[in-house]
Amino acid sequence: MRADFGQRFDEIYKQAEAIEAAKTKNTGDFGWGYSVDAEKFMNWRVKARNLLVLACGEESQHFKQFVECEKPQSMQTNHDMFRDLRAVFLAAKEDYEGGYLNSLKILVQSDVFDSELEQAAELLSSGYMVPAAVVAGIVLETGLREMCADNGIVIGKIDKMNADLAKAGVYNKLVQKQITAIAAIRNSAAHGHGDQFREEDVAGMIKDVGRILASRAT
Repeated sequence: MRADFGQRFDEIYKQAEAIEAAKTKNTGDFGWGYSVDAEKFMNWRVKARNLLVLACGEESQHFKQFVECEKPQSMQTNHDMFRDLRAVFLAAKEDYEGGYLNSLKILVQSDVFDSELEQAAELLSSGYMVPAAVVAGIVLETGLREMCADNGIVIGKIDKMNADLAKAGVYNKLVQKQITAIAAIRNSAAHGHGDQFREEDVAGMIKDVGRILASRAT
């Protein structure tokens, strides 16, 4: 997970550099400052915000400051906002790479826990709701892949595997619906939409994933 986060920080930082390099000077009688491509800027903002949630946590100063900088200011160009957000993102990147995000750094080390689901539960209890949902979702997807392999079913996206496994009678329609609900939470978390689910939803998600995978072993 840490390797993935580090690579993602690099990718999003490089995207920011490309946006900055392509900025244009405002023209016209009342033009001032610079502008950046609005669509690329929005794309970058969503990716950067999502990574800060996953790597730093919703209660981190990095994420809170990023959200604060997203609020429009009077006489501010989108390049001004981009520059402020990029500075916050770079601070998070440097702290992450320097190992200063100790609370999350400790939590994500897999050898601390007996299982990934325990890791998800600990993340949740420590206030990292979105990363907890992502980890639980990964556990579920891995389990579905194994079920498909065991039953000669083509491995694909969660929705397709879920439908195929239910059709093959590996589990019933009720379990299929539960997996669909779990996948929806995982997708929201992966896209940084922590406002679309609650802490109790993630707690239930972790329990359901454990039960579904446990039933596979019986």
